[in-house]
Amino acid sequence: MQGVIKNFDPGTGDGVLINEADLKDIDLADDALEGSVFRMLRQGQRVQFDLDESGRATALRLGSEIDMSTPDL
Repeated sequence: MQGVIKNFDPGTGDGVLINEADLKDIDLADDALEGSVFRMLRQGQRVQFDLDESGRATALRLGSEIDMSTPDL
């Protein structure tokens, strides 16, 4: 799955992304950045992700610039 970061608070690790498929908001899981190349996330950044059992985004990876355009945030 791929999406765009809507917001991210580096102090708390809380954040939301917009799912490319349906443009719905998905909360980031507490461990979303564990084992990833990311230390910080910025608004508009494209990421690939998986969903955990609670429906939150986890296992963030670099997203593709080609597959999607940035949705209106």
